[in-house]
Amino acid sequence: MKVIQGQWRERTLDDLFLLNLALQLFDGVATYQGLRLGFQEANPILRSTFTLLGVESTLVLFKAQACGVLFLLHRHRQHRSVQLALAAVAIVHLLLSFVPWTAKLLSLVV
Repeated sequence: MKVIQGQWRERTLDDLFLLNLALQLFDGVATYQGLRLGFQEANPILRSTFTLLGVESTLVLFKAQACGVLFLLHRHRQHRSVQLALAAVAIVHLLLSFVPWTAKLLSLVV
């Protein structure tokens, strides 16, 4: 039974890791496209960095940093808190990025 639980936990961690990477990729592409279409970025840190580095450089920098943190979490997956952290990050990203950008971009189609 312990082996099955261990395999399930590893699979869940891998799935959460991949979900978070996909959400980062979506966020970067959606932000870039949304800005090109005239939408505004809601994150004030990103907005201020856009003026310093430009949109493309800022997005690459912030997304690379976020993915780096995800890789570090995944590398230390033996800690029990990593699964909770990956789940929490995914939920926050879904609520603060995926849902708003999807709604904004879909408003152009409907």
